[in-house]
Amino acid sequence: MKLSRRKYLHLAASAGALTAVGRAAWAQAYPSRPIRILVGFPAGGTPDILARIIGERLHERLGQPIVVENKPGASGNLATVTVARSAADGYTLLSVGAPNAINATLYQTPNFDFLRDIAPVAGVTRLPDIVVVNPQVPAKTVPEFIDYAKANPGKLTMASAGNGTSGHVAGELFKMATGIDLLHVPYRGGVAAVTDLLAGRVQVLFDVVTNLIELVRTGRLRALGVTTTERCAALPDIPTVAQSVPGYEASYWTGFGAPKGTPADIVERLNGEINAALADPAIKARITDMGGSALVLPPQQFGKFMADEIDKWAKVIRSADIKAG
Repeated sequence: MKLSRRKYLHLAASAGALTAVGRAAWAQAYPSRPIRILVGFPAGGTPDILARIIGERLHERLGQPIVVENKPGASGNLATVTVARSAADGYTLLSVGAPNAINATLYQTPNFDFLRDIAPVAGVTRLPDIVVVNPQVPAKTVPEFIDYAKANPGKLTMASAGNGTSGHVAGELFKMATGIDLLHVPYRGGVAAVTDLLAGRVQVLFDVVTNLIELVRTGRLRALGVTTTERCAALPDIPTVAQSVPGYEASYWTGFGAPKGTPADIVERLNGEINAALADPAIKARITDMGGSALVLPPQQFGKFMADEIDKWAKVIRSADIKAG
């Protein structure tokens, strides 16, 4: 049977309408079972805490269990490749963050491409690193530390939680911006780095605010500055590094991603629910207490943010010739 052009167009329009209705019905039915969030780091760390804070509120808003699963390994790459290979149906999410942006350049053959294989869903928070020194270091401000380092080239040691960690690259960016010479001492984790800093075996450390806030408040470590362009609400008396080093900025950020190909309706639904959670006064207060601020962005802008972070740290990693530890 030969269809007239008018009949053909009518049937095509009807099929398109049915498809749109089907998509809308699917989005309304989502979620119909538990959602899994993979965190590429051990329980108790900053990414894990934030994933559980948002996961708890998503459970309340979506009416389904939110299961946070810790899958540490290769600086978060193990969790990332697991999510990248999962079904793109909105039931497997990835806690993404600063380490993913660093790893995109740090690891040459990770068996995935972060921007290609992980779809941006929503930001959660930005937290500053704090530049801290052992109290025995005479410098009390960023300018004084720069002068002290220039007067003692190669004699000061900069600890980090390991090669290519966010604190390490933040420190290398600081070195590039100021022209000072600090000897990098990588540790196997932040606890060991902080322990030696407290003991005076190393002089300076860049690390995320959540790991250092109590040591700063009690005076066991001296804070010189925060690495974000705005002061930290939890430590308002500490100036920004950028006040002394114009243009300097580094932050530890977190958010959520999903397997590439996850339906746009599902991504938009999750983005809206996460952003609504971030607007809740109780959630905002918890993030502020941790030293952070909400990172509220639509999916497309969050994707651009991630791409910009990858480009930024790629330049630092290549310039400083940083290798994965």
